[in-house]
Amino acid sequence: MHIPDGFLSPAVSGVTYGLSSLAVGWSLRRLKGELEERMVPLMGVMAAFVFSAQMLNFPIAGGTSGHLLGAALLAILLGPWAGMLAMTAVLVVQALVFQDGGVTALGANVLNMGVVGVLSAYGLYKAFGRLSGAFSAFLAGWSSVFLAAVLCAFELSLSGTSPLVVTLPAMAGIHALIGGVEGLITMAAVAFIRAIRPDLLAVRKV
Repeated sequence: MHIPDGFLSPAVSGVTYGLSSLAVGWSLRRLKGELEERMVPLMGVMAAFVFSAQMLNFPIAGGTSGHLLGAALLAILLGPWAGMLAMTAVLVVQALVFQDGGVTALGANVLNMGVVGVLSAYGLYKAFGRLSGAFSAFLAGWSSVFLAAVLCAFELSLSGTSPLVVTLPAMAGIHALIGGVEGLITMAAVAFIRAIRPDLLAVRKV
């Protein structure tokens, strides 16, 4: 799902950089003075876990790649704002140090995975959590991957890199399956955490 350099037009790259910068800036503002001390090491541990999970990549038609995301676990355990910052930190390190995702496409990758992925997961987990914790965790994991992939396909299409009729089915199809795996992993992880540390699952206010 990481978009490399050269795949986005300057216009799309600029717009996505602007949107992701606004979102990250808002997250920093919301967390200022509100970040609990115990959350800092948890953010580090979760960021390291997500970084490791995303290292397994495989190519997809249209010039991008597929992998697990981890946005749902970040959203559920850290809340939307800390989760967004943790995912952004992961993506920045991947782009600058490991060349996984381009620097010119970093705004799009942060928007897709760090903003849309985290916020969609948080919203669905919070909305359906009272009905079923397992279902809401699965839905959060699945939606974070699927929606980020769909947005990625539209960005590539708007940039003229690959027609939407090629990119969207390829991205949506494979990531619907990857999202299912992510949903199951998220559901299992949440169930395990609920059994040993239920205090970590308190849904934080937006």
